This record gives sequence, C-alpha cells and structure tokens, in this order.
Amino acid sequence: MSNSSGVSFAIDATGGESRYLHVRVSVSPPFNSKKLTLKFPRWVPGSYFIREPMQYLTGISCKQNGKNIQFNRKAVDSVEIKISDLASDVVVDYKILGIELSVRSTHIDSTHLHMMPPFTFLLPTSGIDKSRMDMNHKIILHCPPKWTPATQLTSFDYKSDIDSIIGNKADCYVFSAPNRDELLDGIMEVNPNENISFKIDGRNHILKLWDSGNYTTNQNMVERFITDMKKIIKEYHALFGVPVWGEYVTILHLTEKSRGGLEHLNSQSSMLPRICLIDGHDDEYRDLISLFSHEYLHQWNVKRLRPKNFIHYDLQQEIHTDLLWWFEGCTSWLGDMLCVRSGAWSEEDWRKDMERKLARHTIRNGSEHESLAESSHDAWIHLYRSHSFSREIQISYYLEGELAIFCVDAELRKRSKGKHGICDLMVRLCEKYAIGYPNAERIGIDYKDIRKELVNMEGGRNLGLYLDELIFDKTAPDVAKALDFYGLKLKSKVDKNTKLSSSWLGLNISEKGGKVIVSSHQNDSPLRNLIMPGDELISINRVRISNIKAMKNLLAKLEPSNVELCYAHEGIVNLSVIDLRVEPELKNKLDGKGNSKWRSYISSRTT
Repeated sequence: MSNSSGVSFAIDATGGESRYLHVRVSVSPPFNSKKLTLKFPRWVPGSYFIREPMQYLTGISCKQNGKNIQFNRKAVDSVEIKISDLASDVVVDYKILGIELSVRSTHIDSTHLHMMPPFTFLLPTSGIDKSRMDMNHKIILHCPPKWTPATQLTSFDYKSDIDSIIGNKADCYVFSAPNRDELLDGIMEVNPNENISFKIDGRNHILKLWDSGNYTTNQNMVERFITDMKKIIKEYHALFGVPVWGEYVTILHLTEKSRGGLEHLNSQSSMLPRICLIDGHDDEYRDLISLFSHEYLHQWNVKRLRPKNFIHYDLQQEIHTDLLWWFEGCTSWLGDMLCVRSGAWSEEDWRKDMERKLARHTIRNGSEHESLAESSHDAWIHLYRSHSFSREIQISYYLEGELAIFCVDAELRKRSKGKHGICDLMVRLCEKYAIGYPNAERIGIDYKDIRKELVNMEGGRNLGLYLDELIFDKTAPDVAKALDFYGLKLKSKVDKNTKLSSSWLGLNISEKGGKVIVSSHQNDSPLRNLIMPGDELISINRVRISNIKAMKNLLAKLEPSNVELCYAHEGIVNLSVIDLRVEPELKNKLDGKGNSKWRSYISSRTT
C-alpha cells in the first residue's frame, strides 16, 4: 500500500464467546512530541448523538520494543501515552465489550462480529502529523476459520490457519482505507454465512445476513428480497446513472425487536425484526424494502452530497446543520417513491405506508412550536433525546420533512407541466456539489444552494418563498393540496356508518405485564392535564381493563360524559370523573384512484 500513514489497526474476533473484541492500534514514527494522544470518535454522520465507546474499553496496555510504557486516561474519550523511544512503534492493545446490538455499535458473540470503526478504534489526534490520518491505513482482521467478512474496505490479502492476536487459530484478512473518513466508514460484518453476490448494470452488490437468535432464514424470502433489491437499484440507476465508486455492501441483521439503519459511503447496516423475512408478514416486509431503499439513497444524499460543514467535520463534538429535513426527510420521500416506481412496492403498499405516516402527522401538534430548520438543528437534543411530551412541542425532520418535500414536489410538477420534480433537483445538486462528480463546482451545500437550484429549474421560478415558508415557518405542510393535484383526497379514517368509538381518551398506550400503561398524549387529549405518561389505566366506569382490546371495546359503547376513570400515578390509585370527547375525525386516509399525473408520478423511469 503506497502513501502509508504508518498507523495500522488489527481486530481479533476469535474469542467472541467472551463478548470481547481484541483490538490493536500500531503507530510508527515519526512522532512530533514525546506524548501521543489517542481518542475515540464520539459521533458519526447519520447518528446525531454523542456516544461514549470508552465505557466499553478494558484491558489497555501500551508498549514500545515489547516493553510497557506509561499512559494516562484523559477526559472521557482519550488516552495520553508517554513515548519512551521516538524511533520505535507504539503498540496499544485493548478489548472492546461488544454487547450493544445496534447499527451504531460494535457487537460480537460466538456467531458473528459487527465492527463499527468509530466504536472500536482509538485514533491518533496529536503526537504525529495530522496529515497522516488522511493517508492509507491498514486494517487486519483475525476471525474464526470459515467466517467471511463483508465490508466496503479494499481487500489485499488472506491467510488461513495462523495465530491470532490472542493465540487462537484464525483466518486472516488484510484491508486498506485511503483516509480517516473511509477508515471510520469501513464497517465489517463477519460470520459463517455466505456473501451473496449479484451484479446490476455491471456493478457488484453483496448481501450479508445475520440472525441474532441463529434462526434459519427462509431462502425463498431471501430470494424475494434480492429480486426487489435489484428492481430498486435499477430505478436509482435510471435517476442518477450507474455509480462509478465500486461495489455496494448491504448488511442485514435480523433480530427479535430491534430496528435501525445507518448509511456508509458504499454500504449500509440495516436491522429489522426477523419476521420481515417470514412469509405472510407483509407490513414488516414492506418496512424492509423501505429501509433498504432509504439507506441506499444515502450514498448520494448525505455521503456524497453533504452540508458544507460536514466536509471536514470534528468527530469529538456536535456539528449542527439546519438541513436534515433535506438529507433525511427528502431521502425518506424519494426512497419510498422509488420503491413504488420500481415495482418493489405496489401502489397499495405506498398508500398503506403514507396513511401510517399521516396518522402520526395528524395526532401531533409540534408544528405550531418548531420549524423544520429548528428541528434539524436541534436533532442532537430532540430526536435523539426525545421524551413523552416531545410530540407536543417538537416535530420530526424525517416525517414532516418528507411531507414538506412531497408538497414542494407537487408544486414543481404542476408548474413545470410534469417535466421536473424534486428527484431531478437532487440529481442537479449532486452534479454541482457532490463528492465524486468530476464536474462539480464545489463540494457541500447550504440552504441557499438548494433554494437557488430549485428556483432556476423550469417551473421553480416562484417556489423560493414557498420553500422558505415550509422550512422556516412553524406550520404544517398542506398535504391535502398536494394530493389533490394527483386526484387523491384525504378523508376521515372513521366510517360514520360503522363508527368504532364513542368516547376518546386521546392517549397513546401500551401493554406491559398485564397492565395498560400510558406512553404519551395525542393532540387535544381530554386527559392531558390529568393522566401522565407512565400512569396505569385500571378501570373505566368500574370495569377492569387489562389489555388494549378490552379497553377499546368498552369505549366503543360508552357515552363520553361523566366517565369514571381509575388509574395509578406513582403507585397511588386515583379516581376521577371526567367528560371525555368523541374521537376526532382526523383526515388521514387516502381516497380516489388518482389521475394521469399520479400514474405518471409513480411510473418507472427504467423504461
């Protein structure tokens, strides 16, 4: 490997039953100080939350020439090493406890390793020239025999039946990363399952599966997923062109309940309950398709087209952007639209998913208190640190951003007579401002760039003020107007002829251990100032309720006035008589077949 940084990393997964991953970081001279500082990154783009990998580190040792040298812990994320010999390598060994099962962390057991570099590698931040971190790095993997890795890192060497760092027999793989960002983006999934490989338009794709309970996945469902992946990928190629930046790796973790996704430069880690690949679970399978498409789109929108201040970002502190409504909301909108355009989703799939989103949208009133720009900026303290009252004063830049983009897209298509949409705007932004595009004017965007490119498109001339209002005003987007353009209407989910509920609590609830527990309030709940999140609902008009179904059946035939509620708050049983309300007839159900504009909107671009 040419232009080597002299900083290499090794991991040993041969002791996975202990739940520890053994790690070695080696730093070669020259040093520019007698002290070498190593730090963990504390966040990564796509996950806006300060994390502390150091809490999972143990057994650290620092050596030169085979002898221990002095080191000290500094702050919450770093180690300071006293160099005894400026002419010899510093070797740092430690273990990472890999017990956190998420797409953002390193997880190891006897069946697999999911290695998340920012959660695993201490990086030199002082003591060597900073430019060395943007040179080539070597990454060595020791894993149990017959395990194979899936990673976007460049592979260089393989050896079998050698001694690992901890002395176990292992297979050894050697990889490289050309700079700091690609090192930290180089996730690995290592397990005995095959790397499923297929090509689309000449580009290689890898699918790597792992099940947290060692459940045998239905191969027919896997083949169905691969077929739908191919459809979606072709639809992206029709929009953006075939990527020139190498193969793409999809890592899919199947779990009991956990869900999540995280994008990387040429790969994704996605996690869903395993029933998504069990035949007959259509809603969960639809969610799998959506998640794959969303993370796949991020290789353009986030990883290559970035906010200006994400080009050279500091991973030790929060970096804020007002543009997450674009980078996540727009990705949610276009990702799902390409699901239906490609045929991986049916139109009915799209309608079901949109109605689910509209249901969430209509029971919240955060748009009166927070704009999309504010929601984006405050992601660190709002979305990633939400509480049971969040929906009253905060909005999701995913959900509300997606609906706002849908509205802008409808206006652009209307004014351009169907020639252009927001998908064309994203292509335009990539061509002018994204990494990897040869004719890019510069790298990185801000709000002014998005607005400028929108108003310069045919049909977009007068959309600048409309976009300003959607992004900076504290108001909900007019989804009904956008749907009307496509010949679709919004109607109440409650059919007056078969009305299901006469009385309405306005609560989001869950069942826990045979108890009905309040989790949060819905908009305009009649119980907002009486019953709090965490309270248990015990009875209604002296009838005991122990599950949600029984409660709904009771409410369906109950007059809303003078209702006696028994509930427990902080372990104390309370009894109150209150007037409830008739359930609001929220308009979140789609009606109509759609017009020719709608059919054009959801048609594939591959033909």
